Amino acid sequence: MKNKNKAVWGARFTNPTSKIFEEIGASIDIDKRLFEEDILGSVVHAQMLIKQKIINRQKGIKIINGLKKIRNQIKKNKFTFNKKYEDIHLNIEKKLFSIIGENAGYLHIARSRNDQVITDFKLWIKKSSKEIIKNLNNLVGSFLKKSEKNIQTIMPGFTHLKNAQPISFSHYLLAYVEMFKRDKKRFLSNIDYIDECPLGVGALTGTSYKIDRNFTSKKLGFRKPTNNSIDTVSDRDFALDFLSAASICAMHISRLAEELIIWNSNAFELIKFDDKMLTGSSIMPQKKNLDPAELIRGRTGKNFGSLQAMLTTMKGLPLSYYKDMQEDKALVFNSYDTLLGSIIIANELIKTLKPNKQRMLSLSNEGYTTATDFADYLVQNNNLSFREAYKISAKLVNYAEKKKKKLDQLNFNEVKKVKKDIDKNVLKVFDVRNSVNLKSSYGGTSTKNIKKMISKLKKEFK
Repeated sequence: MKNKNKAVWGARFTNPTSKIFEEIGASIDIDKRLFEEDILGSVVHAQMLIKQKIINRQKGIKIINGLKKIRNQIKKNKFTFNKKYEDIHLNIEKKLFSIIGENAGYLHIARSRNDQVITDFKLWIKKSSKEIIKNLNNLVGSFLKKSEKNIQTIMPGFTHLKNAQPISFSHYLLAYVEMFKRDKKRFLSNIDYIDECPLGVGALTGTSYKIDRNFTSKKLGFRKPTNNSIDTVSDRDFALDFLSAASICAMHISRLAEELIIWNSNAFELIKFDDKMLTGSSIMPQKKNLDPAELIRGRTGKNFGSLQAMLTTMKGLPLSYYKDMQEDKALVFNSYDTLLGSIIIANELIKTLKPNKQRMLSLSNEGYTTATDFADYLVQNNNLSFREAYKISAKLVNYAEKKKKKLDQLNFNEVKKVKKDIDKNVLKVFDVRNSVNLKSSYGGTSTKNIKKMISKLKKEFK
């Protein structure tokens, strides 16, 4: 009975494992969420062993049925995870022994925990990347709905957080759609990179058994087997790719959160939110705080930290496998949970966002945002170089500033003070709506462009 409680690798050891190392070395509290992938990998491995006549069919079927029974027990919360058995792999193996007896020992033929864990982990990252993509699609859908309703909503575009040029609020929203499109592509690319099956490379050298790695690859949904056994067990690029994509996506959501916080402030008052997305103060009864956006912004550091920690873990490891790599799963799981939560919160924020259209329009007229339009008008209608036109436009801004007027408040005689031979039509360029619709180059903020882009994106994300 004593021997049965030993770790599976403990046959050569006479003294029990240090309690503190057993505590630190165990990963079951973290990797138990791999149980679906671990059981799937073991079932397919058993099927391959039967197919290749490495084990007889009767033993193989007992193993497969036992594994399915364990999966049902875990799903029904009737499975006890034990730290003594370190990880999800050994917990399942020990349980299999208790269900079918010594036949369970045949399952580990032609397999190591090294290739087993990487297979599980890759399967999990593929599944989780698809979940991220699904939620990014939902987020983009919310952006498109909000954008479609705000094509004619005019606001100032900012550089250096100063009013720069008038834009459509819809065009601003579509800028984030482009970011999330790139995020989606990164996760899709990672799924493609990861699509090589590690199962069958053993501890690091491959195996002398006549296994069929193409069979297991196909059954597990991989495109092909990995090419080099040493690289396979020492590779964590797939985890780094996931963490990198998650960090970049989190950064995009954090930028959005920062803008929402600023625009919701009393200084800007450009947007409002439903009360369900706001919190109050324990001392100031008037407060309505946009805490969800602040949480998104704060949580982004977790995603960055996980990526940096994983890079640091891997940077000094010679080939091939080391216990250091056990840290990978906690980092990836935490990053996934953090990012998924942030995407879901961001989606709720966008759904409940209400633009203050009048305030946006008013602010777009402040800060001389049509000064560039005036310079462009002079180039196009008065045969000037842009640098000449720029100087004349700057003079007009200085004049308006001195008179404490906005550009659209100047009359024709005032404009003529900086350029005598000018047509009265020049006054149109100071209209912010006209300014927006003049930006008709591909990718610009004109209404015509925005409508086309929304139509294109709706087809892409339907």
